Amino acid sequence: MTKQKIICDCDPGHDDAIAILLAANSPQLELLGVTIVAGNQTLDNTSRNACHVLQWLGKEDVPVYPGCGRPLVRDRVTAGDIHGETGLDGPVFPPLRKLPEREHAVHFLIRTLLDSQGDVTVVTSGPMTNLAMAMRMEPLIVEKIQRIVLMGGSYTNGNVTPAAEFNILADPEAAHICFTSGRPVTMIGLDVTRKVLCYPEIVERMAKVQNRASRLFVDLMGHFCKTQKEVFGWEGAPLHDPVTIASLLDPALTVTKPMNVRVDLSHGDSYGRTNCDVFHYLGLPATADVAVDIDVSRFWDIIEEGLRRYSETEAGA
Repeated sequence: MTKQKIICDCDPGHDDAIAILLAANSPQLELLGVTIVAGNQTLDNTSRNACHVLQWLGKEDVPVYPGCGRPLVRDRVTAGDIHGETGLDGPVFPPLRKLPEREHAVHFLIRTLLDSQGDVTVVTSGPMTNLAMAMRMEPLIVEKIQRIVLMGGSYTNGNVTPAAEFNILADPEAAHICFTSGRPVTMIGLDVTRKVLCYPEIVERMAKVQNRASRLFVDLMGHFCKTQKEVFGWEGAPLHDPVTIASLLDPALTVTKPMNVRVDLSHGDSYGRTNCDVFHYLGLPATADVAVDIDVSRFWDIIEEGLRRYSETEAGA
């Protein structure tokens, strides 16, 4: 079976960590690298978090490339109220051996995509700064991107403002560049990720796997579920970012609808909103396949399957 080549561009982040977990050990995916952006926390923190997760999982061979520490235009925002001071509060990791690469994430994206045969999917689960910057620096990479799969946006309500979702609001200009690039885009927004709530019974289910990956999941969700309840009142945390990877593993997982999507760049109350023409009122070409539904039961099966692929001996201490 030919593996699907992917690059994960992320800002770990509890849910990003689970996305990395799924991608790093899948027989269906070839994870070429993890590129890091500031978002849930500062770049130093998000880079360190990615290294911690991969070391814990015994996947130290997966390279981590720190990238952009600030958005293209706006002031930097973080999500410390959700992810804590480190961006990955909760788990206690052993001393870190794995180091990030010296090559900048943007340069890695450009080099890897130029050298590809147009068979690389870029999965973004944080602000889209790295990918947008790479497109601007080297426009030839655009046609080499097979598809952009992103966690971000919403065709209903936001989660940072009434209008905007965090990843898009953290760098709306970068999102605009990616949505208007002309490449196929799949947008996994809050409309579906808010349906995969990690209730206590889900945490208990994953704990029964009883390996280091499942213990990481439980430790991550202990903090994540607590802060989501404090901020949003959820009884279980919505596990946003792994839906991107899960949708690659099972294309039938989500239902998508083609829509014209435009990012609000007005710097007003709706700054960062993804304006999705659900009913094609405007008669404009679709720019993204927007997820509108998800098989929740199947999603949790995919998470459990991902956890079970890790054994005790594979995990690094």
